Amino acid sequence: MKKIFPIVLLLAVILGIVLYRQFFAASGSGEDERFIIPLNTETSEVVKKLKNEGFIRDISGFDIALFLHGGGSIRPGGYKISKGMSAWEMVSVMKNGPYMEWVTVPEGLRKEEIADILGETLGWTDQEKSDWINKYTAMKYDEIEGVYFPDTYLLPKDETGLQIADRLQTKFNEKFQPYADKFVKENIKWTTALKVASLVQREAADKTDMPLIAGILWNRLLNNPPMRLEIDATVQYALGKSGNWWPKIKPADYKTDSPYNTYLNKGLPPHPICNPGINAIDAVLNPAKTDCLYYLHDADREIHCAVTYDEHLQNIEKYLK
Repeated sequence: MKKIFPIVLLLAVILGIVLYRQFFAASGSGEDERFIIPLNTETSEVVKKLKNEGFIRDISGFDIALFLHGGGSIRPGGYKISKGMSAWEMVSVMKNGPYMEWVTVPEGLRKEEIADILGETLGWTDQEKSDWINKYTAMKYDEIEGVYFPDTYLLPKDETGLQIADRLQTKFNEKFQPYADKFVKENIKWTTALKVASLVQREAADKTDMPLIAGILWNRLLNNPPMRLEIDATVQYALGKSGNWWPKIKPADYKTDSPYNTYLNKGLPPHPICNPGINAIDAVLNPAKTDCLYYLHDADREIHCAVTYDEHLQNIEKYLK
C-alpha cells in the first residue's frame, strides 16, 4: 500500500500538469486580436478555427472548458481574444457574447423597420432608435430614405447610430456606383432611379417581376400626358405605423392626404418608400420592353399585365374575383 501511494501521487501531479496546460496555460502572446465567427457556424467548427489560428493548444481541452462553463453553442459575431489566454479564459469571454453582432437588413424595409432590427440586436434604447430615425438618417434631404443598403453587416455594439447610418450609406454607395454613370447616360437622376427602384421593390412578388414592373412604371411616367402611378405601396408608406409598417389598404385609404399617395399626386413620391436591393435598381436601368400600363398579382403571386384599362378590368375579374 505504501508503494502504491507515491505512484498515485505522481499520476495526480502529471494529471494536474496536463490539466493546467489544457485549461490555464496560455498558447501565445497576450495581444488582443479580432476573431470572427461567421453566421451559421457550428461550435465544432469554431473550435477547429481557434486551433488552426493558434488561439488554443488542444481541442479537447477547450471542449472540456466549454462543458464546465455550462456547454451550449458559441454565438456568431466578433470577439476580442488573444493567444495569451487559456482555454478557460477564452471560453469565459465567448460565453459573455460577442462585441460585434451580425445584423441582416432585408430588402424593401423602411428605415423605421431597420431601426427596429438594429435596436433589438444592438440593445438600443428608445431614444437611440428615435435618434437613428429622426436625426442620423435625416441629416440630408436625399438621404432620408433609400440609401440604407440591405445586406448583412458585422457591427460593433458600441458604435453610435450615426456611425451605423454611415456604414449602411457607404455600402449603398459601393453597390450603386457601377450604375451611377449608366443612369447619367440615360439622363436619369440617381434620386429618381432610387425612388422608382423602391416602388419596384415593394410591388414585385420576386426579382423575376421587377423588370416588367419597372417597364410599366416608366410607361406611366413617360406617357403623354403622364399617368398617376397609383401604387398601393405608396399609400401603405403614408399610413404605416409602429407594429404595422405596411398595412393592408382599404378603398377609403386611396384618399389619404399625403405627398406619398400616388393615387392623388402625379409623379413620384418625395423620397423612396423603402431601401431597395440591387435587383430592383438593375430593373430600373434595364426595364422590360412592354406596352402594358397596368398589372396585378393573382393569388399565387403570378403577375398579369394589360395594355388598356379595359383589359386590366378583365384581369381583375379573371384573377382576383
